[in-house]
Amino acid sequence: MRITADTDRCIGAGQCVLTAADLFDQDEDGIVALLTDSVDSAADVELARQAEHLCPAAALRITVTEEVGAADTTEGTRGA
Repeated sequence: MRITADTDRCIGAGQCVLTAADLFDQDEDGIVALLTDSVDSAADVELARQAEHLCPAAALRITVTEEVGAADTTEGTRGA
């Protein structure tokens, strides 16, 4: 899962930090700062989703990323 934050939308409410302090912080102006841009563990994914849901400015996005090493299974079937 990938985390993105729109710092222009952030209003500094801090709900993300209160929900997932290992994933989010705030800069000196109170604007969201990502501590990581991706999460892998189920617990961190759940916390990131909660933070996204609780953000009053809708400044957070959690998106699914493709698995590393997911190969195209059609490779090598030329002329079949």
